[in-house]
Amino acid sequence: MPAVDKLLLEEALQDSPQARSLLSVFEEDAGTLTDYTNQLLQAMQRVYGAQNEMCLATQQLSKQLLAYEKQNFALGKGDEEVISTLHYFSKVVDELNVLHTELAKQLADTMVLPVIQFREKDLTEVSTLKDLFGLASNEHDLSMAKYSRLPKKKENERVKTEVGKEVAAARRKQHLSSLQYYCALNALQYRKRMAMMEPMIGFAQGQIDFFKKGAAMFSSSMDSFLASVAGMMQSIQVELEAEVDKMQVSQQELLSVDESVYTPDFDVAAPQVNRNLLQKAGYLNLRNKTGLVTTTWERLYFFTQGGNLMCQPRGAVAGGLIQDLDNCSVMAVDCEDRRYCFQITTPNGKSGIILQAESRKEHEEWICAIHNISRQIYLTENPEAVAIKLNQTALQAVTPITSFEKKSETSCPSLNLKNSETENHTIPATELIAPGTPIQFDIVLPATEFLDQNRGSRRSNPFGETEDDSFPEAEDSLLQQMFIVRFLGSMAVKTDSTTEVIYEAMRQVLAARAIHNIFRTTESHLMVTSQSLRLIDPQTQVSRANFELTSVTQFAAHQENKRLVGFVIRVPESTGEESLSTYIFESNSEGEKICYAINLGKEIIEVQKPSSSEDHHRPSSREIPRGNLLEMINSAPCHSAPHRLSYIHQYLKRLIGIRKILEI
Repeated sequence: MPAVDKLLLEEALQDSPQARSLLSVFEEDAGTLTDYTNQLLQAMQRVYGAQNEMCLATQQLSKQLLAYEKQNFALGKGDEEVISTLHYFSKVVDELNVLHTELAKQLADTMVLPVIQFREKDLTEVSTLKDLFGLASNEHDLSMAKYSRLPKKKENERVKTEVGKEVAAARRKQHLSSLQYYCALNALQYRKRMAMMEPMIGFAQGQIDFFKKGAAMFSSSMDSFLASVAGMMQSIQVELEAEVDKMQVSQQELLSVDESVYTPDFDVAAPQVNRNLLQKAGYLNLRNKTGLVTTTWERLYFFTQGGNLMCQPRGAVAGGLIQDLDNCSVMAVDCEDRRYCFQITTPNGKSGIILQAESRKEHEEWICAIHNISRQIYLTENPEAVAIKLNQTALQAVTPITSFEKKSETSCPSLNLKNSETENHTIPATELIAPGTPIQFDIVLPATEFLDQNRGSRRSNPFGETEDDSFPEAEDSLLQQMFIVRFLGSMAVKTDSTTEVIYEAMRQVLAARAIHNIFRTTESHLMVTSQSLRLIDPQTQVSRANFELTSVTQFAAHQENKRLVGFVIRVPESTGEESLSTYIFESNSEGEKICYAINLGKEIIEVQKPSSSEDHHRPSSREIPRGNLLEMINSAPCHSAPHRLSYIHQYLKRLIGIRKILEI
């Protein structure tokens, strides 16, 4: 016998769309079987009715044959042979009537009755369990909706406990009903084969017995065929009994699980979070806007596939694309006083979808999984090993502090290392950054927070930020290039003699963000001019930070992740010493472009410097007049930013060559 398709009882508790989709196939099969069984029963009842009619007809025929003798024929002489013959035929018909009566009874017991029992017992049981499963699923959905609406703050523990118990009871009820329903559908696959063959065996056996008693009209080959069918039925019965026993044992094992399986968020105090996930699937609540201020939440099944977030409603054959996760960002958010919410933001900075998990563990695992996918780890040859390695590297990172005020509490010595020490060998990380150096993540306030702080009257900003209507130094600057960046972190360093200090700072900042689940970043505009680097808020045009270009001693882009860029700032302290700090950013464009612009600005500064103090009176040969240079740059035939930078760079090379000739 070919293998029988079965529903996996282990998937009954998860109740995934894939399981529901497979369940719908079994339900469709059961519905088709019900329709076919009704039609088959009608045909068999018609045969049984015809057989009963045959009994009545033969009985009536026998009586009519005997009634021939009692007829008063006007010319009835010489009918004695006819009468005796009819009597014999009447006797034969009576014997045939007995055989037809036995055949009709046998058809009723072996052909019609099994089909009726199969329809009334098995098919009705499946239909009843289907209704119970639907009611249990609806109760579970209602209890989960009630549980999802529990507020995050000021929640009543008694209400939370009651709702949790209600969810657990509904989930257990759904689990029990689904297991019973799955078992019934699995058993139906066996019973339907028996139900189709058993009545036909009864029909054939009755006909054979009927004809054997009347005449030897069937050969022994038919007997062997019926014997083989009977043996096959017996083997199916043995398989059914074994499968029923196996399903009962499995059902008992699945129902003997701990109560925590049914209770959501049972390990809220210390959840066991897997931070190496590259795939994730489960139910989440999706926030949908239904109006200007009104929203609804829909519970859907989400799963990741490659670099995409997919959604699959119940009953759907396949899932649909919701969000491309490559290079996106994810962070926990507070939304409508709901717990465990997180938001996925697109690479261009636009707010994406907001989702809600049902527990703290699911909340953190979803954030970690999406963050790992956004880093495109899944495209590597061994993504699982890469994810584990990155998280192990994150464990070695320093413990960050997110308060701007705490940075001043830790002092960092400034050491000047010779360039010759870093040219021929790799500098240890401890010589680049002191162990235990704090990491600062919130140097830039979001625009909304800044507006809240300054709403009403004009107030001073604690970070020394200023709101300028214009930048005087930018008006006559040869270089004005704007980049969209996101601040990742900054930390004090021990040297600026090599770009390795920037790479080490990138590693520690990213590792600290990963280990502490800090995914929130603030978008800013980085303006590179020939005098300074400015961080500008894109919404309020507030200058958040300003660095003199002469204080930038090192700058570099990441060798693998081209969107990461950093630079080292040398700032004099009140004690007379100088401190070194590295600032790490993530850009929407390649970091090499930012480094190119910074290098171009430093070249402009170098060109504009006089060669010596005694030549200050010779601006025509030693010092390049800024006005003439601006006029020539502004009159350049190229207007796009890349062409403008290229033109400036070529012009600076010409000026540097002229200066060298003049110095000679």
